[in-house]
Amino acid sequence: MTTSPLRHAGLAAVAILIVASAGCNRDREPAPAAKAAPGQAATVAATGPTAPLTFESKTPWADVRLSLPESLKAQPDLHPALYEEEVRRLRQFVEGAQGELTEAGADSGLPKYAKDISFSTALQTPKLLSLKRVDYDYSGGAHPNTLSSGLLWDKTLKRRIGLPDLLGKTADLTVLDQAICSALNAAKRARAPDSPGVTLGGKAFSCPRARDTAFTLTPSDTPGKAGGLTFLIGPYQVGPYAEGAYEIAIQTTVFRSMLTPAYSSEFGGRLARAGDVTPGSPQARPA
Repeated sequence: MTTSPLRHAGLAAVAILIVASAGCNRDREPAPAAKAAPGQAATVAATGPTAPLTFESKTPWADVRLSLPESLKAQPDLHPALYEEEVRRLRQFVEGAQGELTEAGADSGLPKYAKDISFSTALQTPKLLSLKRVDYDYSGGAHPNTLSSGLLWDKTLKRRIGLPDLLGKTADLTVLDQAICSALNAAKRARAPDSPGVTLGGKAFSCPRARDTAFTLTPSDTPGKAGGLTFLIGPYQVGPYAEGAYEIAIQTTVFRSMLTPAYSSEFGGRLARAGDVTPGSPQARPA
């Protein structure tokens, strides 16, 4: 059967339109997803609309894990950045473990390393989110180490803040330093009666200064308010490793006059417990 010239012309016109349409829409088509290079999966996940709350990796050299709290989901300016920061730290730990254990040799009999970083919500106030970070680290040696620290996030300003933001950069913290030292020595006497006391500026061991010590906000008997600050003092800092770490809670009344106007309304009520509030410590006493 013979096709008419008019039909040929119509088919050609349709073909031209299809090609032109494809060319015009090429810019509107989504670009294909880039394939992540090995070791970049965490970074890609962290920069999406929501980051994961957990990360885990097991290799012949180290087991690592990260756990973040649900409260971070409401903080999109903090959550992805914190996830990426901590995953990067864990990957660097694995690389270091691989180098050290490979150098030691397969027949050294050394156990593989481990690192577990977990965050928990210490307290939320209308303006602040306080997180506690616990870092379990085994990198060989006689025993693992566990260190606690804090992260304080201003939900309105969308940035991390520290003690100078709460109490002022030029505040005289002598009264707070002394309160921490007094409560710490009471805790040391209860926990290890033979352990010598510590003082501010001591030689072997000394009381920590508030401005140099990690802390978290501490819940009060008034919902949504901080009743004080809990200072996180690591092992070896004020005594031998066997004595352990200390968490010392200080009432707001000690530093109420130092609070900056921006954050004074975030504090109120009283602590349920003051002094040694280290988890599992029988010495934690009512305020």
